[in-house]
Amino acid sequence: MAAKWIEALTGSLEQKKQYKQYKARIAALPEPYRAAANAFERYFMYQGGITDGDPAVMMTMLGDFADLWERAAIDQTPISEIAGGDPVAFAEAFSEAYVGKRWVDKERNRLTKTIEGLEEAEGRDAR
Repeated sequence: MAAKWIEALTGSLEQKKQYKQYKARIAALPEPYRAAANAFERYFMYQGGITDGDPAVMMTMLGDFADLWERAAIDQTPISEIAGGDPVAFAEAFSEAYVGKRWVDKERNRLTKTIEGLEEAEGRDAR
């Protein structure tokens, strides 16, 4: 009973446990893979992340992300082969596979509707 009450206030204890396991997996990576994974994780967090849907989606993404870097370290795959020439594009493409709605989607929709409304008004004024 107490666990459900605590989870209601703080979120899933299981997801907190999974996140700690994820952080331990990243910390165990050899350099430069650890530094790269930490840099991408920081970007994911600032990028906006997931705002709608199952909260477990982020944990799935981070688990898959840890798998990617662990495999790269084992195979000694160069970071440039993973991230390509544009690390931002890689990070955004990777996270896009896991998101439903993001914070920026609301603003994208707002911008599109505003411009469409202005275009419609211009069309009426031109008549």
